[in-house]
Amino acid sequence: MSRFGASTEPPPTRIDQLLGGGLMAKLERLDIVSRKIFSGKIHGERRSRRRGTSVDFADYRPYTPGDDLRFVDWNIFARLDTLFLKLFLEEEDLSLGIAIDTSASMDWGNPNKLTYCRRLAMALGYIGLINHNRVSLHAFDGAGLSSLRTLRGKRRTREMGSWLLDLKAGEGDVGGGFTDTMKTLATARQGRGVLVILSDFMEPSGIDEGLRFLGGRGDEVICLQVLAPEEVDPAAAGLAGDLRLRDVEGHGDVEVTVTPALLRAYRERLDEHCGRLRSDCVRRGMRHLTVHTSTDIESVLVESMRQRGIVR
Repeated sequence: MSRFGASTEPPPTRIDQLLGGGLMAKLERLDIVSRKIFSGKIHGERRSRRRGTSVDFADYRPYTPGDDLRFVDWNIFARLDTLFLKLFLEEEDLSLGIAIDTSASMDWGNPNKLTYCRRLAMALGYIGLINHNRVSLHAFDGAGLSSLRTLRGKRRTREMGSWLLDLKAGEGDVGGGFTDTMKTLATARQGRGVLVILSDFMEPSGIDEGLRFLGGRGDEVICLQVLAPEEVDPAAAGLAGDLRLRDVEGHGDVEVTVTPALLRAYRERLDEHCGRLRSDCVRRGMRHLTVHTSTDIESVLVESMRQRGIVR
């Protein structure tokens, strides 16, 4: 029995299969962009609009009782007989979280969705590490959440790659659902920053409530919806005839006859699903991007994500 959409490519077994040297060199010129300004727990290399105690002068303000006299500009006082406080730009680190959906529906398609997400997560994580951000990785499949937390610096690249290589897809319907998992993820996050969700967002019980938990803690949330060619255009991928389709997450079988009308109805449902996710993201102040696994990862990062202001 043939399996439509079953992956034919072997999963990656080496870190260089996740991120080649040529792509690494190009990523070193990129950085993750946050539309919000966050307060890091330690000083980093990201300029903030907050006033702090770095060496980069920003502005003056009048002195008020209780201010630190070390920051009074005594030259101005000598000229104007008025106390002014020097303000400085504070540099802050960015917390970058990357959450990968490892449910059974992700281990599907050519190119395989889960493999593609591991490669994309490796690329995004590498950008974070070389820019001295605090990088945390998470995997979720409804059964729970596994994490690799608080990596910092280029030397942690191999540790991040090894963790991603060890990821395995869940089997069948493991319960829990998207909402519970996103609630757990929101609770488990340390600090605020940018949170990237890599998923197909194919959740029977819906995704809006899960997005509400993510959006409620102040992170910059970016939803990257990853779809395989067989999902985008099943007819072009060879779906035809009388078939029995089985849900890989254990929700039963269905017998269908593939007709042009059925394919049109499927496409309408897929467009509706993607449009609803996009609208939910916009309504909650999140960003959304649909990514096809047939698209080169370099193009996704350097072109699509840069055009949308996710990286620079």
